[in-house]
Amino acid sequence: MNKLFFILATVVFISCEGEKKPQEVTVIKEKYAEPLMRVNKKLIEKDSRDIENWLKRHEIKAQQTGTGLRFAIVKKGNGNRAKVGQYATINYRLTLLDGTFCYDSEKNGPETFLIGQDHVESGLHEGIQKMDVGDKCLLIMPPHLAHGLLGDDKKIPPLSCIVYEVELLQIKDAQ
Repeated sequence: MNKLFFILATVVFISCEGEKKPQEVTVIKEKYAEPLMRVNKKLIEKDSRDIENWLKRHEIKAQQTGTGLRFAIVKKGNGNRAKVGQYATINYRLTLLDGTFCYDSEKNGPETFLIGQDHVESGLHEGIQKMDVGDKCLLIMPPHLAHGLLGDDKKIPPLSCIVYEVELLQIKDAQ
C-alpha cells in the first residue's frame, strides 16, 4: 500500500511540474495587449461615428446603451415587456448600414429564440429586453454586438454594423 502511494505521489508531482506556464506567453501578452487595446478602441470609435452618421442621415433619434447598441421604438405596442428566460417571437428585417439587404422573416418566417441564451446576436438579446409585445423597433448594432470580426460567412461581412427592424410578436415563459 505504501509503495502504491509513493508511486502515485511521484506521478502527480512529476505531472504538476510539467504544467508550468511558459514565460513566452506572458511576454507576448504584455507586448501586444496595449497595442491591441488601442486598435480596438479606434475601431469602436469608428463604428460609433458610422452609426451616428447613419442615424443623422435617416433623421432617427435613438437611445444608446452602455454597450453601444442604439435603439428607437418606431411603433409602441401594449403588451408585456420581454425579459431574460422567455421565448421571444419576432418579425425582422436585417440590413447593413449601407442598406444592403441580408435577411428577413418574410422569406424565413418569424424567429423564436430564448432571450439571454440562444444563438442570436448579443445586441438582439439586449435590444429585445427594451421592447414590449407589439413594439416595432430599430436596433443598430456595432460589430461586437452583431457578427464581430468574422461576419456570418454568408451575407454579413466581417466587422459590419447591422440594422435590425424588429417587431416583437409574442413572448412566452420557458417551461
